[in-house]
Amino acid sequence: MRMPTIAPALLALAFCFPASAVDVQNYLRANAAANSEGGGQTCFGLAGAGAKYRLGNECGVYGEMLLGQHLVQGDAGEDVKAYAMLNLGNAAASNNARRPQGGWKIGLPQAYLAIEHVSGLGDAALWIGRRYYKREGANVNDFLYWNPSGMGVGIEDVPLGPMKFSYAYLHDDQQTMPIMRVGDTANRHDFQLRGVPVNPGGTLELGLALIRSDGQRGHHGGSMLTVQHRQRVLDGAGDNRFAVQWGTGAGTDNGATGDITSGDDVHRLRIIDSWYAQVTRRFGGEFIAVWQRDTAHDAAKAKTWASAGGRMSYALSDKVKLLADIGHDRVAPRNGDVRRLTKVTGAIALMSKPGYFDRPELRLFVTHARWNEAARAAARTNDPLAANGIHGTTLSGFTVGVTFENCW
Repeated sequence: MRMPTIAPALLALAFCFPASAVDVQNYLRANAAANSEGGGQTCFGLAGAGAKYRLGNECGVYGEMLLGQHLVQGDAGEDVKAYAMLNLGNAAASNNARRPQGGWKIGLPQAYLAIEHVSGLGDAALWIGRRYYKREGANVNDFLYWNPSGMGVGIEDVPLGPMKFSYAYLHDDQQTMPIMRVGDTANRHDFQLRGVPVNPGGTLELGLALIRSDGQRGHHGGSMLTVQHRQRVLDGAGDNRFAVQWGTGAGTDNGATGDITSGDDVHRLRIIDSWYAQVTRRFGGEFIAVWQRDTAHDAAKAKTWASAGGRMSYALSDKVKLLADIGHDRVAPRNGDVRRLTKVTGAIALMSKPGYFDRPELRLFVTHARWNEAARAAARTNDPLAANGIHGTTLSGFTVGVTFENCW
């Protein structure tokens, strides 16, 4: 989405309000690197995989700024707030064959109004607009496996004993779901119940998405059910999330609306285990395993994706950290050869604190990737792995570069 008029408006908003009245959250990532074929940075991802491992494998520049403005304080403690997020990025080198292309893209992924701490609803919240909504993902490969974000209205975190219930009604189109085509629409109901106690330190989180298509010929609805167990580890210094998801039709996405041309013959079963912990003050790590099977009458929609990988960090001092990351992806289409890609990164970072998620970080990294002939054949035109891509004459490659990442 290109919105060149939004940037000045949001920047003006940030400076017009008193600092005490505005909540600001920012994120910035920038990369510069060279690849083994003599060009700029390239990034390695496998066709058909839902994500790629991030360390030393994110191209271009990306930043976002979230502004939260307090508007009204109610007599019973209600807080009326407006939120807006500006993001911008330039991924010119990430999927190009020989010559960097592309430009800056500016978007407004969040813009909504919320009434928070509604006492009559047990401190729940009401909201309307476009927002990132209850996203669950793994940082190590940036895979948002449960992501019901979109444009709509909802009630959030209504207490039911130790549990909390949320409901959202969302209207999806290509502006909110890029996978959809121009003119296609769908209505989505999202139900969630979180905090169901099942064992010491462990809770269940349940989600159901029901999707109704626009009724046009060849368009379908669908559904997705998510069951997730969240377990605290190391006295709260980390957690483990184990999730099982089942989707049909247009529900075979990540809790949002997917391809509405998919009928009830299209099914997706996904199993995920994601673990993170700050084991000691200096040592932290994150690991993920994904198994996802798609079935359908159309062989082009039927495949199995499996992925496993992780990242570890160890602080040599309060200012210097060592990082290591390895990830393997495997995609087996119903008709066709199995695709494989393995990516390994080592890095040394300068940072402000020794923790795994402490930022800012300035990293010097070396990334090496290896893939098979089937991965090259399946890569889209101009992808670095494709026959016409920067690595099109080989089945391996590396990049050396620097990354700056910060959130504040």
